[in-house]
Amino acid sequence: MGAYNHKEIERKWQGFWSENETYKVDNKAGKPKYYVLDMFPYPSGAGLHVGHPLGYIASDIYSRYKRLKGYNVLHPMGFDSFGLPAEQYAIQTGQHPAVTTENNITRYISQLKNLGFSYDWSREVRTSDPSYYRWTQWIFAQLFNSWYNRNTDKAEPIEDLILIFEKEGNGSINACCDDDTPIFSANEWRAFSGEEKHALTLKYRMTYVAEATVNWCAGLGSVLSNDEVKDGVSERGGFPVEQKLMRQWMMRITAYAQRLLDGLDTVEWTDSLKEQQRNWIGRSVGAMVRFELEKPVDGKDNFVEVFTTRVDTIYGVTFMVLAPEHELVAKITTAEQRADVEQYIENAKKRSERDRMSDVKTVSGAFTGAYVLNPLNSEKIPVFIADYVLAGYGTGAVMAVPSGDQRDWNFARHFDLPVIQILDAQKDIENEADATKEGRYVNSGMIDGMTFAEATQALISWLEEKQVGNGKVNYRLRDAVFSRQRYWGEPVPVYFKNGLPYLLEDEDLPLELPVVDKYLPTATGEPPLGRAENWQNHVDGNSYNYELSTMPGWAGSSWYWYRYMDPHNTEAFASKEAISYWQDVDLYIGGTEHATGHLLYSRFWNKFMKDRGFVIKEEPFKKLINQGMIQGRSSFVYRVKSDNYSRPVFVSAGLKPAYDVTPLHVDVNIVTNDVLDVEAFKLSRPDIAGENAEFVLEDGKYICGVEVEKMSKSKFNVVNPDDIVDKYGADTLRIYEMFLGPLEQAKPWNTNGIDGTFRFLRKLWRLFYNDTEQWVVTDAEPSKEELKVLHKTIKKIEADIEGFSFNTAVSSLMVCVNELGSLKCHKKAVLSELVVLISPYAPHIAEELWAVLGNQPGTVSDATFPQWEPQYVIDDVFEYPVQINGKVRTSLSFAVDADPKSIEAEVLANETVQKWMEGKPARKVIVVPKRIVNVVI
Repeated sequence: MGAYNHKEIERKWQGFWSENETYKVDNKAGKPKYYVLDMFPYPSGAGLHVGHPLGYIASDIYSRYKRLKGYNVLHPMGFDSFGLPAEQYAIQTGQHPAVTTENNITRYISQLKNLGFSYDWSREVRTSDPSYYRWTQWIFAQLFNSWYNRNTDKAEPIEDLILIFEKEGNGSINACCDDDTPIFSANEWRAFSGEEKHALTLKYRMTYVAEATVNWCAGLGSVLSNDEVKDGVSERGGFPVEQKLMRQWMMRITAYAQRLLDGLDTVEWTDSLKEQQRNWIGRSVGAMVRFELEKPVDGKDNFVEVFTTRVDTIYGVTFMVLAPEHELVAKITTAEQRADVEQYIENAKKRSERDRMSDVKTVSGAFTGAYVLNPLNSEKIPVFIADYVLAGYGTGAVMAVPSGDQRDWNFARHFDLPVIQILDAQKDIENEADATKEGRYVNSGMIDGMTFAEATQALISWLEEKQVGNGKVNYRLRDAVFSRQRYWGEPVPVYFKNGLPYLLEDEDLPLELPVVDKYLPTATGEPPLGRAENWQNHVDGNSYNYELSTMPGWAGSSWYWYRYMDPHNTEAFASKEAISYWQDVDLYIGGTEHATGHLLYSRFWNKFMKDRGFVIKEEPFKKLINQGMIQGRSSFVYRVKSDNYSRPVFVSAGLKPAYDVTPLHVDVNIVTNDVLDVEAFKLSRPDIAGENAEFVLEDGKYICGVEVEKMSKSKFNVVNPDDIVDKYGADTLRIYEMFLGPLEQAKPWNTNGIDGTFRFLRKLWRLFYNDTEQWVVTDAEPSKEELKVLHKTIKKIEADIEGFSFNTAVSSLMVCVNELGSLKCHKKAVLSELVVLISPYAPHIAEELWAVLGNQPGTVSDATFPQWEPQYVIDDVFEYPVQINGKVRTSLSFAVDADPKSIEAEVLANETVQKWMEGKPARKVIVVPKRIVNVVI
């Protein structure tokens, strides 16, 4: 081979890797392990665009680099293949989601292989494969069979809890459990029926059924997560979403709140990502306070409980606000206020929790007609509802202090409620310095004259003494909703007997999705699984209904990195040996959009599995990098506004100031260096430009306008990587995406710049073959200058890759190739090392050059990353700038170890220096070693 034919080379080596299983990994290699993981994709029908591979390219470079450094590298790929898009397509077409998903995965695999990634495809997983979700169901079963012991601060088997019940009841148990869990003795427990005992254990289990306020989307027939709702409508489809109380499976993630916070201090994640999780978990130190209802509604509900971080402001409370969904609202609302309250509740249902939380300006609410009493002074306090209070946060109620909170103040002004000034300044206590000042409280009963700390402690002690409150650490984090009213998801391995949930036996897993006639809810509103015929569990001659909801999208993605360790194991989700070897993920790369979803749930499941002894590590991902987004570079044509669109007129970008125009997106794939292919445009957009369209050109060309936007089909700026690979090659695409800028930053895609990367690879090729495609590599000994170029590059590439600075490494490789070209270096000793250096970035051309250098039948992947030698990275000489009276007039080179006196003598003897000194004597010569020489005359 003489010419650089990227198509032939890439096809050849991709075939070689596949045939020889080059990247297949052994769990028992005698090498240190390194686990590199990409956040696995959902396989959409649109396939990949050039923005998607950015993180995959970075992880592949690092994987290849670590392999060259002697590590046994696990670098797998799979698919998060349950999801709403396939189900919506099934609803529209009747095609089973499994068929759509399989087609989409086939396309994704083809595209990914086309880019030359070093994935071990023998370990591929798919969350929708029954052999995979059998273990997702198994993990669910372990959660169901576990409770959280606060004394040991870990999850433990439910059998251990039952033993305690039998011996001593539950009076002394310190557990995460339902608020309404009754207290019973051992005798009482033993007297309960089997069904009663089972019902009581449900109040302790790590996963349980409860009534929960959820985002219900009737248009999609499903509950949505907060991330799937935007501005009150579903992100997919734009259907209205309302808040609705529904029976749901829940996960007690709140049991792990403090451990989830503490674990953030042990992982190498970005500060911004950690802060997002900390804010989402929301640890607050404060007090629970009970406000007695003026008119109790029944023997049980005679007070409203609130959590506050500022119990010192209790004397300033002038009204109470409940969430519209609070269970007391219907009970305490008076007949006179009922119509207003019900109308307000109906309106609140149409707003998502995210919208309610983020809206700090809107003032709205409704008076219930009820009052509570301040426990400190028995003052009557009116009770309102407002949607800025959420049922799932804290207690779903807040004590409002308008003198110390802007939103409370706005609410009080709107409803003409009193404001009690409880501080001796016009601002609240805002920091620690304020909190220690004496005498800040006025109109505040027992705490007048106290410091913040004294007041807080005094009030908590009083509340606890009077049994109307207590000190408490609270978390904003809520238990996670773990069910969706969809078809295309993991079936929950549960059946119901007399209304209570029971687990399927392990040997009955997986519980596979049944056949249904449609993927829509039933006529009576049941989830799509309710359409399945005879879908029941048969136990002891009886038939029991299965759970009809499926698991949420995050179920299968909350443990998938473990399945990669041992993907074909039929006896366990992964063997103990595999888990012991791989342990955890060393490097995880993916998008920032999963900060409070997938990443939080994954950490929760991992900690639970660690508690139960199934895995070794507390945290799943040691280091996490969020790649930035590659934005689209949109192109525009400009249509002249006219009443006659039968002959549309388009003017080139430089001419549009002279016309009244409408900008229109145009397909970037028919634009080259901002020049539009006019005929292709006519064919692609007959709706706006027919055969008779007129184009006003500049110098014979139609120049398009440009704008950087999100890459999407609607903006016609999606670039298919297959097209780039076909024209320039996968190696070019890989290098170009890294060259665009730092991995973590957003950057615009610009196809115009890819030519330079392609030329770089051809320059590399020219070090091996001349212009007539003749082999020019020799066995001659490299010169010292050539070795300096090589070893400086080795040192720089190693440092850059270790620091994940992939773009600067590309720059260094380009400089190296240019310098070796200038030196006319064709020495095998130098070029062999260069090929290894470039192989993580451009593996196909590297494999080809490695082979023609005489390394067949091996692969460059089995080479060793070269080591730089200090003697070649230290400069022998330094070029000193020479200043005359502070101005640089020339530069002179001296040995780096030259004596300052000898440098001074040679500088003063230099003709150029003498000219600028104009015959005047030097009053002082300052030599700063390896920096500068300054001559003062």
